[in-house]
Amino acid sequence: MTNAAIVKVGMADLNAAADGALLKTSGLGSCVGLTLFDAQRQAAGMAHIMLPSSEIAREGLINAAKYADTAVSELLERVLRLGAERRRLVAKIAGGAQMFAFAGAGDSMRIGPRNVESAKRELERLGIPLIAEDTGGHYGRTVELDSRSGVFTIRSVQYGVKEI
Repeated sequence: MTNAAIVKVGMADLNAAADGALLKTSGLGSCVGLTLFDAQRQAAGMAHIMLPSSEIAREGLINAAKYADTAVSELLERVLRLGAERRRLVAKIAGGAQMFAFAGAGDSMRIGPRNVESAKRELERLGIPLIAEDTGGHYGRTVELDSRSGVFTIRSVQYGVKEI
């Protein structure tokens, strides 16, 4: 797979690919890397979600990829445009770490866990099964999704390489 195209997904970004391209994002700390995959069409999508809800948005025009409550449906549309079928889609997620400990901090400091909860809620609302996850902990991750096989590779300094 050395000749596979690499489609980078930046922070608060999302993208979709097919035909064996690899979707890749790095810097997942409290952020969540959420993927959608249709095995029959070999179409995939990835979002790098930063925050759980767009309700806190201060910008005029909302960046849909930044928030879990808007990124999942936007990613779904992108993957469907590649010929994926909603009924065949499955999701995998990684990230959502609690990177820092805050003594006496309330829910507002639980960004990672709240990102995971919000992403799962959106997947459930859209009827897309979550088949694998590598979330939580206190460490960062870099993830890659193969649009041909659906293999989701997670790399971290602490735990090496894992495929789900």
